Amino acid sequence: MAKIQRHWFTLVVSMLAGCAPAGGRHSPRAIAPPVVPLTADGVHALVASPGARATLVNLWATWCAPCREEMPALLKVARARRAEGLRLVLISTDAEDQLPQVARFLAAQGVTDTSYLAAGSEMAFIDGLDPRWSGALPATFVYDGAGRLEAFWEGAANEARFDQSIQTALTHSIATEKPTP
Repeated sequence: MAKIQRHWFTLVVSMLAGCAPAGGRHSPRAIAPPVVPLTADGVHALVASPGARATLVNLWATWCAPCREEMPALLKVARARRAEGLRLVLISTDAEDQLPQVARFLAAQGVTDTSYLAAGSEMAFIDGLDPRWSGALPATFVYDGAGRLEAFWEGAANEARFDQSIQTALTHSIATEKPTP
């Protein structure tokens, strides 16, 4: 019985990651990150939690062509700025039954950190995150280390826009940090 359960687990994980079953070949990048539900209140809590000098929140969906197109630039900048204290929060707005596609897309992009799936009613999530957000995708919010919104835009962005917005948030965080005695 344990052998059957282990095989079932391996099969499910393989399907979610979009890689071959045990014994097959796959690259380490093909392992899907955890994708967990997150409400708008949860986003605000993450942004306000200590440990980052800036937080970039990106809302996207697998069916959204501009979302998929901007993801490599977003990830390139986020990876380059991680050592400076950037926290990246990727939130898929796909339906819950699309979780395997979300996981496969993230794995193909080399995402290994926990990612999120928007939870709750769509309008409650949109209004709870920011009433100025129309719900259009992609949507990006950049916060400084104190959780203050530094930048917000709807629509795709390029590497330069991500980098400039993150730099502004990091600069504001450094300027407002209290020196340690």
